[in-house]
Amino acid sequence: MNIFPTQYSTLSAQALGNFVANQYNLKGATCQYLLRGVSDTYKIEGQGGKFILKIYRDMHRSLEQIKGEVELLNILKEGSARVSYPIADREGHQIQTFQAAEGTRYGVLFSYAEGKPSLKPTTEQIILTAREMARVHNISSSIKLSHTRPIYNYESILINPIQLLAPAFHELPDEYQYIQDTAQLVMNKLNSLHADTFAAGYCHYDFMPKNFHFGEENELTFFDFDFAGHGWLVNDLMTYWVHFALYTVMGRMTRDEADVAFDLFVNTYREYRPLSNEEVQAIPYLNFCFWIFYLGFHYENFDDFSTHFFNTGFLRERIALVKKIMIGYGVH
Repeated sequence: MNIFPTQYSTLSAQALGNFVANQYNLKGATCQYLLRGVSDTYKIEGQGGKFILKIYRDMHRSLEQIKGEVELLNILKEGSARVSYPIADREGHQIQTFQAAEGTRYGVLFSYAEGKPSLKPTTEQIILTAREMARVHNISSSIKLSHTRPIYNYESILINPIQLLAPAFHELPDEYQYIQDTAQLVMNKLNSLHADTFAAGYCHYDFMPKNFHFGEENELTFFDFDFAGHGWLVNDLMTYWVHFALYTVMGRMTRDEADVAFDLFVNTYREYRPLSNEEVQAIPYLNFCFWIFYLGFHYENFDDFSTHFFNTGFLRERIALVKKIMIGYGVH
């Protein structure tokens, strides 16, 4: 039987459960489909415990890039960083191959991040997050992966996404002009701060609280390194800052509460790793790049990821939110 050309299939949870039970010697393993997102995420449970199985989309991550993510996580684990890490099967393989309707897809089984996110972190949790992020950066700044990962620079996080997004803003000329003007302001400011001297290495680029869990005893586990790439390490502090900025503009936290929390984070981080005043000053400006980068990702992955929310109304609301954050923090 000829299979009609397919763009994005969903692999059977039951079949994946059987595969994992056999390939990883996990007797009685069951598989539950959790999320259709950037990749497909499944939860595996069995006598060996709980795990996360991620099935990648070829349109988003090549095998070479997946190898880079696995390599980075292995290095971080060896360095005692608190990360969800790849699990090897009974033959020692950490990347699995599946022949899906659209062609080859790859999967990785990860250790399970126990606990849950803390969206209003306690003092202890902020200190722990800062210390462990610094540990990740101390490792990731001292290595060069043998496999490819994304590069985060002006072109990839600002210039290229803005050019890519032009057709999406055809009904929103004022909003598009705003992002063009603000992009120039941001680049001028970063240049004046000598961004070329900022500490670089492999950053997570989505270190928001949704991507790490605290267990019952505040055990911390970072996960979802899907966007990890090489760039300024302050980008990770920026993505953590974005959470507090969002909670401030949404009225879930006062500006004073947010500032105290992030100041504690920065001061703790500095106990374990150098961080210049210029890098801290850059954070609200890098925040703009973060929003533009992910808008570009949403647009570029419309068919497989963002069809249910990416439209003119979404863009109008998102730019209004970005403006509110930027004005609130004096960038306008």
